[in-house]
Order: sequence, then C-alpha cells, then structure tokens
Amino acid sequence: MESVPPIRKHPKRSRRSRRAALTSWRIRLALVLVMVVATVTVVSTNRLLTDRFTAKTRNKAELRLALYSGNLLSELRRNAIVPQLLVRDPALISALNSDDFSQSSQRLISFEEEIGAASLVLLDRDGRTVAATDRNRLGEQHRQEKYFVDAIRASGTVFTIAERDNGSNSFTYSRRVQSQGDQGDTVGVIVVEVDLRKFERAWAGISDAVLVTDGSGKIILATASRWRGLTEEEALIREPPDSAISRALQATADWTVLPPDAYVQGEAVMRMENKVAFRGWRIASFTTYASVRERVNGVLALEIMGFAIFLAIAFYFLNRKNALRMVFFQAESAELRALNARLQREIAEREKVQETLAVAEQTLAQSSKLAALGEMSAAVSHELNQPLAAMKTYLAGAGLLLRRNRPDEALSSFQRIDDLIERMGAITRQLKSYARKAGETLAPVNMGDALASALSMMEPQLRQRHVRITRTLPDREVLVMADRVRIEQVMINLLRNALDATKSVEEPHVEILLAAGETATFSVRDNGYGIEDLDALFEPFYTTKQPGDGVGLGLAISSGIVTDLGGRLTARNAQNGGAVFEMQLPILNSESRAAE
Repeated sequence: MESVPPIRKHPKRSRRSRRAALTSWRIRLALVLVMVVATVTVVSTNRLLTDRFTAKTRNKAELRLALYSGNLLSELRRNAIVPQLLVRDPALISALNSDDFSQSSQRLISFEEEIGAASLVLLDRDGRTVAATDRNRLGEQHRQEKYFVDAIRASGTVFTIAERDNGSNSFTYSRRVQSQGDQGDTVGVIVVEVDLRKFERAWAGISDAVLVTDGSGKIILATASRWRGLTEEEALIREPPDSAISRALQATADWTVLPPDAYVQGEAVMRMENKVAFRGWRIASFTTYASVRERVNGVLALEIMGFAIFLAIAFYFLNRKNALRMVFFQAESAELRALNARLQREIAEREKVQETLAVAEQTLAQSSKLAALGEMSAAVSHELNQPLAAMKTYLAGAGLLLRRNRPDEALSSFQRIDDLIERMGAITRQLKSYARKAGETLAPVNMGDALASALSMMEPQLRQRHVRITRTLPDREVLVMADRVRIEQVMINLLRNALDATKSVEEPHVEILLAAGETATFSVRDNGYGIEDLDALFEPFYTTKQPGDGVGLGLAISSGIVTDLGGRLTARNAQNGGAVFEMQLPILNSESRAAE
C-alpha cells in the first residue's frame, strides 16, 4: 500500500494569509478603538451640552421673569399717576359741581385712548356712576364698594383688589375729586381700572407656569385660573397631575447631576422668583427642562449617526471578500441603514418641532410688541421712549454678535439692556413721586455727565433726524445736589421738544449751553417757530402737537422736578426765532459740599 504524500502549503499563500490575518486584527482593533472613542464622545457631549443648555435655559428664565416683573410694575405705576392728573381736570370738576354730565363720558373716552387704562369711571359724592368709558355702566351704585369708601376717606390715591363673580380679580386706583384745591369739598371719585389680565393671556402662550402673589402670599395672577386665591403651596398640591400645567412642568427622570431647584408633583423643575416693588408682591415661574433635552438629543443623534455610517463603511470593506460573511454584513448594513433612516426621521421631526417653536416664539414676540405699544401712554410714554430706543439698538447688536458666534460680547449687550430696565424702573418711580412729592436721597450730580448720558440715549433719534447739535460746556465740572435720573429726564424732555419744534425746518439746529455761576444753568435753544402761549406752557394737558403725538405732560413733569430740586424752569422766544428753555439749579461748590 502506497503512502500518500502530505499536502504542502504554498509559501506565498501562507504569507498572504498571515498578512491578511494581521490586517484583519488591526482593523478590528481600530474598530474597537473607534467604538471606545464614540462612547466617550457621546457621554462627554451629553454631560457638557446638558450643563451648558441648562445654564442657558436658567438664564433665559431669569431674564423672562425680570421682564415680566418689570412690565407688571410699569403697568401698575403708569396707571397710578392717572387719578392724580384726572382729579385736576377742570371739565370733570365743573361737571360734578353743575350735575351736567352730557360731555363727561366722551371726555373720559378721549383720555382712555391716550392713557391705555382698562376703564375710567367717574362717581358723584353718593357713589353713583355719572360718567364712564363703558356707557352701559352709567347709573350703577358703588357706595358700598371698598375703592369708593377708601377714596372718600383718604387724601391720596387708593389701590384696591376686588374679586369678581367669575373668579378673577379687578385692580383699581381711585381718588376723590375736590371742588377747589386740596381744602375744597369732595364732589366725587375718579376710578381707574388696571388691566392686569392681559399679562395672564400673554403668559398662557409660553411653556412656563407663572404666578403672582400679594404681600400676604395669596395668588392674585396665575397662568392657571384655579390657582387664584390660594397660596403657592396650596395651589401646587391641589393641581391634578394630568393637567396641562403639570405636563408643562414635567422633567426628564434621568437628568443631569445638577440638583433641581424645586419639585412640582414629584418632578424636578427650575423655580425662579423675583420681587415686584409694589406692596410686597412677588412673581414666580416654573420652567421645564424639556427644551434642553431635545437640543441635547439632536446633537447626540447627529454624532451617533456619523459614527454609525463610519462603522457601516468599515464593516463593508472589511468583509467584502468573504461571500458568507458578505450576506451577514449586508444584513447588518441594512439594519444600520434602517437605523439611520429612523434617526433621520427623528431629526426631521425634531427640526419640524424646532421650526414650530420658532414660529410660536415669533408670534409671542409680535404679541408682546403690540401689548407694549398699547401700554405706552400718558406720562410714562414721555419718559421711556429713549431707553426703549437704546434697548432696540443693543438687541440688534446682540443678534448680530450671536449670528457671528460671539456670545461673550452679546452678553455685555444684554447687561446693558438690564441696566436700561433698571433705569426705566427708576424713571417710573420718579414719575410717581412727581405728584406725591415723596422724600428722596440726593447726591452730587455732574451736569456734564448727565448731559452725555441723555444724548447717548437719544442717539437713534438724532441720527435719524440729522439735526446739527452745538454744545458749549465749561472746562470744569458743574455739580448740583440732585437725583441724576430726574435731571436726565428734564434734559431729555427739553431736547425732545427741541427736536419736535424743528421738524418743519430745512436745516434744524439745536444749541446746548451749560454754564456755572451763582447757579448751574442748562439752556436748550432751537431754530423752530417759537412758542405761542408762554403762560400755559407748563400746565398739565397743554400741548401744541397733533392728536396722538402727546398729551401735554412732559414740560409739566419737568417743571415739577426742577421745582422739587430747588430750581426753576423757564421758557422764552429767542430774538432771531426759535425757543429757549433754561433750567437753573443751585450749584454745589466747596462750601455747600462741606456743609452737606
């Protein structure tokens, strides 16, 4: 029996096999490393983006809450000055004295269009409605109402919160009307109703839950009507878990390592609280984490999809020569393609949700603009136009910086906007003190710095009008003992009147003079057509502007501010045409500073 010789392997084929095996192991090792890198990348990205987007969401929630509280306070203080001005209206006083109210309702309607209050009601001394912006209320009796009784007894403006039959609250300012001066007989009461429910309607369009409590902790405004009349703790306990509010507050269970601020119905949320500088009121909001999770998941989905595509290609080229494994890896590739398709569909759905949210945010922004436009009236509109123009400029710059991926510089613009909001709050506080003549803290003010700040706030109007401004300033500082915000109010009012006076002039020119002598003198001269009636210039409601451009309160307020500071505000017609407004204040020299 012959022996069979052993089969000998081809040396080249063996070397190729060894090289192929070595290459295969290298590829497998590289794939393992890629998987490790992908896992580390996804985990790190999840943690980093979660913390970053959570911080951004918190900052946005704080900014929204500050805007809500500022708008609420602005609405309250804007309406607080209205009764103080209306009780001086000679037409209303005359109607109460003569019992002739045929034109009173129409006059209140004309005030409502400029002031922007919810309603205006005039009551006689017996509590009967004799004039109202809503003529259906004529003849109603309010003798037993708290706002009527308190207004008759008090010497100033009275603020009242009353519960309506439908469960909502009404917010009113009331003040008694006297026949002659402060010592005259009481002939009636003026009632101004403030529309705060528009804030509830505006808040209903966002995902946050918002509530406002009074000084006793009782909820008076809320996105959920059933919360009104309860404390915050009672409202959150009584809220059913399947309600829309609870769904808006629901957070992801496996969230970041950052601790939550509060728990609502057992779910973690961000709770923000801010003070409203009005009778101890507070405003609080609860913000969901859902938007942050969606943004993080979108980035993670893109990363996973990229790694998945890379791995699919690697597996395909690694096993293309093996027929049996080809079928297997083709199936794997099909599964990966299906996974990619699902991920793409999920990304498309999320992009669609993002687009829907963007449209909703744009709609909300437009609604807020329209609401803010309705609020700009009476005395507040004269004092807030310039800060609002500056805020618009800073917002445009911040948007441009964000589009250029420069968030740090954009934050500085938001800080300036925050400073302007504080300034607007200070302006409204000064408007309230104009009529009440409340005490205030005075400090040395550099008139040159105040003028520079006023011109900076009016920069958009000056650039749009192309008015030539001439400034004459002394070499040394001009100091007065005053409140800088109120000084800037007067300067802005005088400059704005000068700009209005030169609208029809071909070459508008405004001269500004600051001088220091026995008094600190600030003068503004324009080349307009002058002033017709100098005697009634500083009276409330006197104006030469067209209807809708002003109500005649700017110069009256400015005169009151200068008088409170121990100075005087005068006006005259220049010899060569135009008008000259001059503000004189006691100067602060070394002797008076030492005495102070």
